[in-house]
Amino acid sequence: MTRFPVRKVAVLGAGVMGAQIAAHLVNCKVPVVLFDLPAKEGPKNGIVTKAVEGLKKLKPAPLGVPEDAALIQQANYEEHLSLLGECDLVIEAIAERMDWKLALYMQIASALAPHAIVASNTSGLSITKLSEALPESIKPRFCGIHFFNPPRYMSLVELINTPATQPEVLDQLEAFVTSALGKGVVRAKDTPNFIANRVGIAGMLATIHEAQAFGLSVDVVDDLTGKKLGRASSGTFRTADVVGLDTMAHVIKTLQDNLGPEQANDPFFGSYATPPVLKALIDKGALGQKSGAGFYKKVGKDILRLDPAKQDYVPAGGKADAIVDRILKKPAAERLKLLRESSNPQAQFLWAILRDAFHYAAVHLQDIAESARDVDFAMRWGFGMKQGPFELWQDAGWLQVAGWVKEDIDAGKALSTAPLPSWVFEGPVAAYGGVHRPEGSWSAAHVRFVAPSTLPVYQRQHFPEAVLGAGAAQPLQSGTELFKNDEMRLWTLDGEVLIASITSKLHLIGTGVVEGLAKAVELAEASFKGVVIWSPDDVFSAGANLESLMPVFMKQGSKGIKPVVKQLQDTMLRMRYAQVPVVAAMRGIALGGGCEIALYCTRRVAAMETYVGLVEVGVGLIPAGGGLTHVARRAAEAAGAASVANWANADIMKFATDGFTSAAMAKVGTSAIESQKLGYLRDGDIIVPHKDELLFVALTQAKAIFDSGYRPPARAVIPVAGRSAIATIKGQLANMRDGGFISAHDFHISTLIAEVVCGGDVDPGSLVNEEYLMTMERDRFCSLLDHPKTQERVMGMLSTGKPVRN
Repeated sequence: MTRFPVRKVAVLGAGVMGAQIAAHLVNCKVPVVLFDLPAKEGPKNGIVTKAVEGLKKLKPAPLGVPEDAALIQQANYEEHLSLLGECDLVIEAIAERMDWKLALYMQIASALAPHAIVASNTSGLSITKLSEALPESIKPRFCGIHFFNPPRYMSLVELINTPATQPEVLDQLEAFVTSALGKGVVRAKDTPNFIANRVGIAGMLATIHEAQAFGLSVDVVDDLTGKKLGRASSGTFRTADVVGLDTMAHVIKTLQDNLGPEQANDPFFGSYATPPVLKALIDKGALGQKSGAGFYKKVGKDILRLDPAKQDYVPAGGKADAIVDRILKKPAAERLKLLRESSNPQAQFLWAILRDAFHYAAVHLQDIAESARDVDFAMRWGFGMKQGPFELWQDAGWLQVAGWVKEDIDAGKALSTAPLPSWVFEGPVAAYGGVHRPEGSWSAAHVRFVAPSTLPVYQRQHFPEAVLGAGAAQPLQSGTELFKNDEMRLWTLDGEVLIASITSKLHLIGTGVVEGLAKAVELAEASFKGVVIWSPDDVFSAGANLESLMPVFMKQGSKGIKPVVKQLQDTMLRMRYAQVPVVAAMRGIALGGGCEIALYCTRRVAAMETYVGLVEVGVGLIPAGGGLTHVARRAAEAAGAASVANWANADIMKFATDGFTSAAMAKVGTSAIESQKLGYLRDGDIIVPHKDELLFVALTQAKAIFDSGYRPPARAVIPVAGRSAIATIKGQLANMRDGGFISAHDFHISTLIAEVVCGGDVDPGSLVNEEYLMTMERDRFCSLLDHPKTQERVMGMLSTGKPVRN
């Protein structure tokens, strides 16, 4: 794949979006310079400096680690315009004011590099109108780019061309945004609010309208329109609070200003009026989460919700009726039929908003998007929907649902009297039963099914995210299968590298996973270049399957568990010393035993949003799959590298302390970047921005390591910190216990962790092997299983899913 070389990016505007876009670029190791106006007082970069400092405090965190804020180069338009000449991509992200943006373009035009792509980050302004202020030489390199907030976490980026944009410019930008920044790209037409905000905000307005019509409170609506409906857990009103009610009002105004009878004559224009409840909140300065109050307000630990009738806040907590909850668990066709036919107001409300969504998307498809696929992906990636509107419609039975929607339109129940387009009932879509099929998705503009993008960047995605009905290959049914049990599938795509996919729930580690990993190494050593441990969802492994061990424990006690732990430890060492490389392709969570599997691999390839940690203390246990042995070995290696003396004289404790603390406090890296800082990933490991490229990169790494003449590490002895280090750590723990910061049982667990990490009751610098340390892990793990306090923690976690503090 050829790449457009992006050596440095300039972000113009250090506001909320600009600063966070810069932060995400830093996360992805892209050099960035952040511009804003010169400060009127103090240092000229004062505005940018304040914004960069603010990034360290924001939640959710825009930076993988706060200290990376220092990597953002600070600049202002008065002193540093020449820096633009070093930038291959310039992203303008100032306030949503056409006049301000146009004035800035005039100011920077002469400083831009002759090859640089220039993009405006706007949520809905006309890209074509913005381009009119640019010199003719820049117009072919200008386009719109719309990051969703917060940029680090939201997958969606919309790209918008103008009539003058060169096609290769958008192709180059799409490749960069996809592979280097890890985003899901949708190309939108240059219409007000583009795709996601056009459909999403119209849907939120419809939801507010229907909620009032059916007399539902905001908390009940959010419970109905959150996860239960296959949407973001924040629902509707909570999402509005997070986005900002003023921001929402701005997007609504864009609809009002550009889609009226004098402009586009949108048949849904009547539903774009600003809801009185929203206007009243904004007038009071209640702008949502950023102002401390909106549709919700937090008072102490209590969450209050707005009661529009009282114009005041009352206790929240309203939930969906049980009957509606049951309906929402049914398959799509049955679910929609039951909602439509129910007399329950909540069910009627849900049918109404779904009908409104189907109606709106169908009527506007031709104008806003190239195909239905773009609409569905935009709603998935931008609004957290499990299925986009067209996917759900097709899943529930295309013509049946279309008939219901038509009946409601004819009966005057819909938001608009506009009929559904003829292609809904006639032609290829009706004949096939939906807009998505294996060869492509329906384009109302081109009156045919349009295939997905064939840009080279997508060849890096073996199993890209696909819409329902696209007939996409299923990873766990693909390739050539070589072994399978209840918890693991071993298979290959190319005949060169073996793929080990954990298939148990949450990829919990049971005897089947241990068996599968051992079998993978055996098969790979005989016939393959390596093993890649990868699964196609957002969990690498959530740890050991404690529940599966309960029958053995109840019958034999901890002595029955000890051989199981020994088998796991032996498998970890089998992977570490395999004759072929074993690569962990980590995505989502890798906790406890999942973290240990990754630690014992040759290399780790992690998606950006990978959360890694040794968390066993949460259930009153210690890591026993080699995790603490790894900490001891890494401390010895680090001490040896830092010391000019021999092993015995190296200050090993200094390096063991960080690993001990991470395990004793169950620290979890909340990004792959932080996981690297905590030592769960090493410097040679690779962080992949796009989750769907993870398998490609891991396979490539396995082959490259093998082809370079791979030999496993030598089985070396490990110098340990010994009894004096244990005594020092215990003293610190005693102070924490006596100060009430940890419980007596926490003290006991942490002491056991210290004993293993420091090698037990031996002299400082004593040499031990991995089997010795793993025996210590195993013995102490099993002793904790017999402890009543640990048993309380384990049972509490299994029954409630929440940690017990005792």
